[in-house]
Amino acid sequence: MIRNLRSILARPRTVTPLAEAQQNLPRPLDPVYAVGDVHGRADLLERALDLIDAHVGRVGARNPQVVFVGDYIDHGPDSAAVLARVRELAEELPDNVTGLMGNHERMLLDFLADPVTRGPRWLRTGAHDTLDSYGLHSSQLLPGAAPHALRATAEGLRAKMGAGMLDWLANLPLSWSSGNLWAVHAAADPQHPMDHQSPRVLLWGHPEFETRPRADGLWVVHGHTPMDTPVTEDGRIGIDTGAWETGTLTTVAILPDGHVEFLYT
Repeated sequence: MIRNLRSILARPRTVTPLAEAQQNLPRPLDPVYAVGDVHGRADLLERALDLIDAHVGRVGARNPQVVFVGDYIDHGPDSAAVLARVRELAEELPDNVTGLMGNHERMLLDFLADPVTRGPRWLRTGAHDTLDSYGLHSSQLLPGAAPHALRATAEGLRAKMGAGMLDWLANLPLSWSSGNLWAVHAAADPQHPMDHQSPRVLLWGHPEFETRPRADGLWVVHGHTPMDTPVTEDGRIGIDTGAWETGTLTTVAILPDGHVEFLYT
């Protein structure tokens, strides 16, 4: 991935005219590669990066934008490695790689800020796998654990992750856009403009997102909701195929001409 991205960054940027971007197709200004929920599967992440690299070379993509839709941690065995890899890419190629925050990253940060109140929820939704990936053996840490145990674990995790990683994680954006395409983690309220969405909706979802099409011609690519196969309909592109459990991490390639192609690990 790094090889092809570096080789094409100096090429002239192709901008799609606004009139074309308003047609009923997703039309980003540059080629976009949106990667679904990784959930601790570092092995699948590396395969996805290889697929992106190959596709960039095959189609001669200029100024490609790689966007991760969040949920890098929990469930799978390698949360620490996944976070380190995504951060490495985002910091090495800041103009071409973006990592969004997912609700699982939000739960981790909430746990560190208030382990007693926020810890039980995270422990019920995959936290043990993340804690274990940082060498904090947590099999005995249950949602009803004593406050001192939760606080001690939070301090241990903070020390293992380090200030640099935590600062990067806390500042992950909730959305990203190019042309008429937006990327978010979970959903968007179809009745509100994309730049007026609440953080809760972007991270956790909205009851009308999958049933009420947007009226503004925008497309939203998202993860969060696992599905058997990715979905492209009514202005939505869903790419969470439950990678940690199914072994299939989905990336969608969206070109400025509206072409959509799914890449599967």
